[in-house]
Amino acid sequence: MEGFLVTHDRIWREIEAGLAPLNVSMAEYSVLALLGEAGPNGMRMSELARKRLMSTGGFTRLADRLERRGLIERRRAAGDGRGFTAVLTKEGKALLRKAWRRQHDDLRRLFLDRLDDEHLRNLADVWARLEPDDEAASDPHPKL
Repeated sequence: MEGFLVTHDRIWREIEAGLAPLNVSMAEYSVLALLGEAGPNGMRMSELARKRLMSTGGFTRLADRLERRGLIERRRAAGDGRGFTAVLTKEGKALLRKAWRRQHDDLRRLFLDRLDDEHLRNLADVWARLEPDDEAASDPHPKL
């Protein structure tokens, strides 16, 4: 367990330090990355909060910061019009490309380059086993 915690902390800090010159935190980067994966239609705010394992209020504050910086735009959700969808702006896409390249280079240097193909296959199996079930994934504050 200690090895996991030490490795996680070291990699997290180094990736975070790599993103710092771009003026983007790990939390902000993760939201931009999710929106990048979602494509031009974006993603509902509630789904982003769920995937980030954040409360709706905490996520709203994060989204407010990203919107003030011109990185995301919130739109009324198509269909029901009750909720909001977040989409990347042109500036958000540009920052995401830079941040993704930096994060990818750092992750490769700190982690992936140190593993051979067998290690990577085993790691993929472990990650698949650790994926949350639907009920656990929908709870932003799981009980331990």
